[in-house]
Amino acid sequence: MRDDSGQFRHDAPEASPRTHRPGRPRQRGKTRRSGSLLSVHSLAGQVFLLQLAVVILLVAAALVALVVQGRRDVMTDARHRTLTAAETFANSPGIIPALNSAHPSAALQPHAEAARKAADVDAVIVYGLNGITLTHTDPHQIGKRVIGPYSAAATGKPFTSTFKGSLGLSVISAVPVRGPDGAVVAIVSVPVTVETVQHRVNRQLPVLFGGAATALVVAAGGSGLVSRRLRRQTHGLGPTEMTRMYEHHDAVLHAVREGVLIVGGDGRLLLANDEARRLLELPADAERSLITDLRLDADLARLLASDRSATDEVYLAADRLLAVSKRLTAPHGPVGSVVTLRDTTELRALSGRAEVARERLKLLYDAGLRIGTTLDVNRTAEELAEVSVPRFADIVTVELLDPVLRGEEASGVTAGITELRRCANAGLDEDHPFYPVRELIRFVPAHPVSMAMAEGRPVLVGDLSGSDGWRAQHPERARRILDHGIHSLLVVPLRARGVVLGVVSFWRGTDAPPFEDEDVSFAEELAARAAVGIDNARRYTREHTMAVALQHSLLPRALPEQPALDVAYRYLPAQAGVGGDWFDVIPLSGTRVALVVGDVVGHGLHAAATMGRLRTAVHNFATLDMPVEELLGRLDELVAQIDAEEVAAEEDGQGLITGATCQYAVYDPTSGRLAVATAGHPGPAVVRPDGTVDFPVLPISPPLGLGAGLPDETAEFTVAEGSRLVLYTDGLIEDRTRDLDAGLEALRHALTGPDRTPEATCAVVIEAMLSDRPRDDIALLVARTRRLGAEQVAEWNVPRDPAAVARVRTACARRLTEWGLEEAGFTAELILSELLTNAIRYGAEPIAVRLLRTVPTGSPAAGTLIFEVSDGSSTSPRLRRAKITDEGGRGLFLVARFAERWGTRYTPTGKVIWAEQSLHDDTPPEAEGLGETLLDQWDDTAL
Repeated sequence: MRDDSGQFRHDAPEASPRTHRPGRPRQRGKTRRSGSLLSVHSLAGQVFLLQLAVVILLVAAALVALVVQGRRDVMTDARHRTLTAAETFANSPGIIPALNSAHPSAALQPHAEAARKAADVDAVIVYGLNGITLTHTDPHQIGKRVIGPYSAAATGKPFTSTFKGSLGLSVISAVPVRGPDGAVVAIVSVPVTVETVQHRVNRQLPVLFGGAATALVVAAGGSGLVSRRLRRQTHGLGPTEMTRMYEHHDAVLHAVREGVLIVGGDGRLLLANDEARRLLELPADAERSLITDLRLDADLARLLASDRSATDEVYLAADRLLAVSKRLTAPHGPVGSVVTLRDTTELRALSGRAEVARERLKLLYDAGLRIGTTLDVNRTAEELAEVSVPRFADIVTVELLDPVLRGEEASGVTAGITELRRCANAGLDEDHPFYPVRELIRFVPAHPVSMAMAEGRPVLVGDLSGSDGWRAQHPERARRILDHGIHSLLVVPLRARGVVLGVVSFWRGTDAPPFEDEDVSFAEELAARAAVGIDNARRYTREHTMAVALQHSLLPRALPEQPALDVAYRYLPAQAGVGGDWFDVIPLSGTRVALVVGDVVGHGLHAAATMGRLRTAVHNFATLDMPVEELLGRLDELVAQIDAEEVAAEEDGQGLITGATCQYAVYDPTSGRLAVATAGHPGPAVVRPDGTVDFPVLPISPPLGLGAGLPDETAEFTVAEGSRLVLYTDGLIEDRTRDLDAGLEALRHALTGPDRTPEATCAVVIEAMLSDRPRDDIALLVARTRRLGAEQVAEWNVPRDPAAVARVRTACARRLTEWGLEEAGFTAELILSELLTNAIRYGAEPIAVRLLRTVPTGSPAAGTLIFEVSDGSSTSPRLRRAKITDEGGRGLFLVARFAERWGTRYTPTGKVIWAEQSLHDDTPPEAEGLGETLLDQWDDTAL
């Protein structure tokens, strides 16, 4: 652009701001997009911003350089263009003729305009040497004189100059026009403003800025991708965190006392810390080497190169034992593994001692669980021996004092006691030279066992071959023990509550080290635990023995002789201790026999004592010849009274309640009738002569003590001769492995079969029904029935007439003669006369007499005569003191004097007075023995 003075202005400084403005929005937009991708607090975000800033600076510097270079190129182009245009026009072929023409301006002006346009300059001006303008873009300037720096051109030298005019910065070139003779005839001046040339350059700026923006976008995108990958690899950590992490990594990696190796998936060592280099003696250039090329132990190298994990596996590296742990990095990282190494060489001895301590603690724990599982002294000693072999000793023997085995209190003074009984051996082979179990051993005073007993402390013999006291016990046996490789002995007394019960001896053989002092304390602890179990078993044995003795004293010791039944029995106490089961066989009047079985719930002394009370009560009630149902009713009242006394005796009112069951049966051999009543007890089994078994259905009353005064019911049925009556307690048929129905079926199967004796029947039933460890007592009673034949019974009906006594006495004498018992006639007639006379005088009709003769099977005794006189009266006679003045009242005294026993029993229609006369001593009484003084003391008047 030209100013008012015709000079050219240069507006390039104003173009520069416009050149950069279009690019700024793109840069800010790119920065915002990049900033939205990553946080500036992370290392990746900061790297991205740094890269973006560098790219922006580089692009800006490039743009500035290009602009500066463009401006320089614009000035150079302006000079070259003006100079070229001026020289071209000055040297054009037609310019000299035009200058020499009459009108040079008219001739040159068109050519000057054409040249201006062709050269794209502001003007092509021709001056004469006189300064008159010949051509100009402004026609008004033609013919005017100008003054300018043309002296150089007038002298024939072209020039180019730059000036700042009204149109801005401009460039002008002047070239002389020479005539044919070489003289300067005119000057050609070509001006151009820089802005004119700048417009041409500005047309290229959009392309330039577009390229710069494209480069910036590509660079920012690349930086974003790199930053995103870096963010994934650094997990978004910031520089401070990264620095701290790597500082910690280096500190831990090189300062830790464990060796660390990182092995790549190709089996090459990627990293090894200082400790790993020391432990494995790795060379300095070990990284990137194959594991197999590092001259490691073959097993260790195989583990490091494999793809399996390991935890604290021990390997040898030179003279070190290394605990190696290996973990695979995949899939959480690149394929490879991380290996840690710990030197365990120095800890080997310490760990060995710790392992021994751990094993011994476990042994003590196991001993607490295994010793004393039973309340048996011998079994507890065996458990002590078994738990100690082979974890503490190769052989263990246990010797106890005999009083301990019997359950007695051991003496507190053990000095001088050298006799012990071997109770347990463990760890012995078949041809061992040790004393056998249950042998009483008399130790010499110098023997370690005697010393341990006398001093009450452990005795350690590290070398048996040098122990004279031990060898003196039995030299030959000692030699054989040494030949078996036994070389060390530790004897520990078994002490409980301050009393020595025995000793336990620990022996070690060839493959085991000898006992040391530190073994003594452990052996004492083991022995102390066992001693408590042995003492508990001893005390239980004592109490059990006392309870068993009490129970046996309360049970029948022998069955009474009686002609009605052939009886056998079994009584087996429970493993847990004595119980309350009992049985009984009670002879009654008239050859009848009562069979009783009962069960008191529970075990121990209380159950045994209650059983004794109930058995005694049954005996007493049976002596009164009570009916079956009445006897159980009285027994029920007794149990209820016992329960009330127990509850009242306890302060809290929570006394022991007696639970008991009972079954009472009466068999009459004269009729074969069996009357049975049961209170909560299983019914009997009847084995017929043909071998079939029947379980009669009985009315069962509640257990004793729960009847609440209700009457009991009785079942009566006839039993064939030769049948077996089987009475039992519930322990026989009930067991943890079977229910009641299964037990009854098993009992039926055991009883079914050919005829057996009661003894054989008991054996078969016990063998079939008994479990290994019965939980309850078992009482079994088997009775084979007999019948009295008609030839053994004589009966007479007697009218109520005193004269009938003589006839009955005569008939009795006749029957005694038939039985071959004439010698017993006097006593028999005396007894019968007194009983019959008493019935006629004080009784009521009907009156009957029955004479029975019993002949016991398999007994040398001659039997018994039984006299029974029945009448319809319910009053019974009794013995009472007769006065001196009384004329009678001494008949029953004579009966009591000459009869074995006598008594009264009641029937539904009256009573029966009976007397038994033994036939083994039939001599008649001497008269002198019946002094009047004795007869005066009694009388037989009925109430």
